[in-house]
Amino acid sequence: AHQDLGRMVFRRGALALACAMMLGMASASRWASVPMAPADPILGVGVAFAADPAATKVNLGIGAYRDEHGNPLVLKCVREAERKIAGDDKLTKEYLPVQGLQDFLTVTSQVVLGKNSSAIKEGRVAVCQSLSGTGALRIAGEFIALYNPGAVVYCSDPTWGNHHTIFQKSGLKTKKYRYLTPTMGLDIAGMLADLSAAPKGSVFVLHTVAHNPTGVDPTQAEWKKVAEVCAARSAIIVFDTAYQGYATGNLDADAWAVRHFVDDLDMELMVTQSYSKNFGLYGERIGALNVVTRDKSTADKVQSQLKGIVRPMYSNPQLHGARLVSTVLKDPRLTAMWEVELKEMSDRITSMRQALVDELTAIKCPFPSNKFSSWNHIVSQIGMFAYTGMSEKHVGHLTSKHHVYCTFNGRFSMAGVNPGNVKYIAAAMKDAVTSTA
Repeated sequence: AHQDLGRMVFRRGALALACAMMLGMASASRWASVPMAPADPILGVGVAFAADPAATKVNLGIGAYRDEHGNPLVLKCVREAERKIAGDDKLTKEYLPVQGLQDFLTVTSQVVLGKNSSAIKEGRVAVCQSLSGTGALRIAGEFIALYNPGAVVYCSDPTWGNHHTIFQKSGLKTKKYRYLTPTMGLDIAGMLADLSAAPKGSVFVLHTVAHNPTGVDPTQAEWKKVAEVCAARSAIIVFDTAYQGYATGNLDADAWAVRHFVDDLDMELMVTQSYSKNFGLYGERIGALNVVTRDKSTADKVQSQLKGIVRPMYSNPQLHGARLVSTVLKDPRLTAMWEVELKEMSDRITSMRQALVDELTAIKCPFPSNKFSSWNHIVSQIGMFAYTGMSEKHVGHLTSKHHVYCTFNGRFSMAGVNPGNVKYIAAAMKDAVTSTA
């Protein structure tokens, strides 16, 4: 009995020692060697702004609309749609199909391709609801990687900060094509030359309207030249559409490039959509990927593969944002209300561009470099952003001394400019330019 007790005590002691050793070994996390990821260059601006205790500060980094008082805006048509949905007791919270809410899928293609689109009428468009425009791009990247795995993705220089990462995470290589001149104009010659030099079958990512971050778009004549190059290189065309209707206030005008490629030239392409900006549904994460094909049988096969990508990624999309968009777009009165509100948002941004340039001119603010002869590039650009030409040093001074926040490439979100802060912003810009010359 004493021997059995001794063995029991020994085993318990050995077990306690082993546990202690294991606990000691486990004191450092198995993930301790994981490096800290760098802050997102765009989202990090908002984090820094929120942490700044200054009483007077301005956020020109966020890509979200603000009203003339600097407050977030929920559109009236969205409020009405929410009340309509909330009052319908027949609606449930069941899972959506993998491809999304059918009412939404029906109307979303019409928004970008047009209600009279022959591609839609002939069933040649595969469409999939997505987690806003980012999700649509990722689905497109995954699809391209599956069926054109060697294709190289060409993005404008500069482009939205997430473009390269999205396609690289899909397993694709990315390159840049020239886009901007030193004086903030379109380098159409450089753009066409770089796209023309790309291997056949390359992926060309094009901004449908209101290029991010520059606000510089091709003219219709220039778009026609881009289309010629796309056709000559047998390119896989991806139109990224984040600002339709928000750019000029006119949905049809903002979709001209896409419709020219599809209707006039009968080209196959992919077009992503986001309803963050033009519906103000930032947190709803609602968007779509449309793939225009040659025939219905191909569209059906593509649709099946898009579902095959979504199913293991997030299974099926969100419900509420899709209901909001489809509720508005199925109701002629709410649609008309939306179009009015779009024009109001667009016009406010345009007026703030002019107000900022007027104030910079009035206080005789020096230009950001000797390459410029005026600040008029701010008013010639369109959409949410102004590519000011201010350097990283200028931006650093804006932030450290005046608490005006923007991305280090000098991109201003014009939605953050309002009648109450435009003079302050202009004065801060003048100080930054003169102090860091």
